[in-house]
Amino acid sequence: MKIKFLAHSSFLITTTNNTKIIFDPYKSQSFSGSLGYKPIKEEADIVLVSHQHDDHNGITEVLGKPEVIKDTGIWTLKDIKITGIAAYHDSQRGKARGQNIIFVVDTDGLRIAHLGDLGHSLNQEEIAQLGEIDVLFSPVGGFFTIDAKVATEVFKSLNPKILIPMHYKTQVLDFPIAKVDEFLKDKKNVKKIDSSEIEINKNTLPKTPEIWVLKMAKE
Repeated sequence: MKIKFLAHSSFLITTTNNTKIIFDPYKSQSFSGSLGYKPIKEEADIVLVSHQHDDHNGITEVLGKPEVIKDTGIWTLKDIKITGIAAYHDSQRGKARGQNIIFVVDTDGLRIAHLGDLGHSLNQEEIAQLGEIDVLFSPVGGFFTIDAKVATEVFKSLNPKILIPMHYKTQVLDFPIAKVDEFLKDKKNVKKIDSSEIEINKNTLPKTPEIWVLKMAKE
């Protein structure tokens, strides 16, 4: 499997059968230009949308004719199982910013979870639903999502083999959120990858949890 960090909260997964899945595509230059990442313009077979905000629902940015999933539930497409788990965009059960969907993708013998704009810590029921995670895409920037402290709690509770941070401040993102360094500052087993793309399989996963910081392809 190949994992490519496009930018912000958007990732492209390419399975061994060459099925392409994009998580949370953003609309370039949305929010009056505050989201300055380059247009995605990547082809996909499947697009997963965690919620209806312009930095996560830019379906028109994706090339091809993808199957779009933006609801909770369970889908089986080709040899891929997709599970959408209900969550919230804030710590007030959606009263401040609405609903959020956590997507779990099972393919190539790996279990990948994308937390979307998760805005709260996870309870035991949610942790049980997520199960054993190999790769976790987690927001860490705070303000609109969980911050470094809560992201650390989520990391510990899910205990993924690899956590890849997302939704944090960069030089082309004018959101009032923290940089990734705030999340990393007290962490061990951090790897800064000099690429936007990695290739993994079940046999190459680390034995103990690691944090992998990828470059953004569209920054």
